[in-house]
Amino acid sequence: MTTALRPPSSLRRSAWASNPKLKPFLPYVICLPIFLAIWQVISAILGESRLPGPINVVANTWMPYIAEPFFDNGGTSKGLGLQILISLQRVAIGYLLAAFTGILIGGILGMSKFLGKGLDPVIQVLRTVPPLAWFPISLMVFQDANTSAIFVIFITAIWPIIINTAVGINQIPDDYNNVARVLKLSKKDYILNILIPSTVPYVFAGLRIAVGLAWLAIVAAEMLKADGGIGYFIWDSYNAGGDGSSSQIILAIFYVGLVGLSLDRLVAWIGRRVSPVSR
Repeated sequence: MTTALRPPSSLRRSAWASNPKLKPFLPYVICLPIFLAIWQVISAILGESRLPGPINVVANTWMPYIAEPFFDNGGTSKGLGLQILISLQRVAIGYLLAAFTGILIGGILGMSKFLGKGLDPVIQVLRTVPPLAWFPISLMVFQDANTSAIFVIFITAIWPIIINTAVGINQIPDDYNNVARVLKLSKKDYILNILIPSTVPYVFAGLRIAVGLAWLAIVAAEMLKADGGIGYFIWDSYNAGGDGSSSQIILAIFYVGLVGLSLDRLVAWIGRRVSPVSR
């Protein structure tokens, strides 16, 4: 009776790594367990009460935050899924307002060198103001925490959209403008056939930066004063100070990162679909 010879384990691993279908996942398979192991070791050194390890986080938050992300016990006692949806609603309103206003203002500044140069110092000063610095002013103006949070998102996200839109218009090749003059294109035809297609990649670069800033701003704003939302959940868990508070905060931070990554990829995907260059 004969038995089939099995290749050495090193060869099996090499064959697995060289598989074109599996090779893209190799960095994740190697690096993520190493990261989790280091995290668990640091947790063991510092103590679970100071920094829960990944095993502790899952064990402490499995019920109800992982197993039932959309539970609703009334008031602000909601699962992380619902808390994220509350935050996303605020982000959607503020971000869409910033996108519409930013593209409009950026287009005007890009097409008018006089206005672009004259307002550049104002934009450069205001864009460096931290998001939370706007929150007290917005509370005084709007007298409402939810509206104030939306305004913070708007004022944080609008600057990269304005700047990138204006830069995109200024970067239109001179050959395109010369052809437009030779063909005597109307203003409408110039905007539709030259200006918009040429500036779309720049606009979406600004929109991609802006969506990340908007998500950062809403989490910070909800920590200060909000009725629900993922930022509120993190701050409320910290104030609760219970045995599972640290694990809840870490789990919420993990969800915040996943949602932020998803938003970034979504805007990038839309940009690739819309951009005439990619097509």
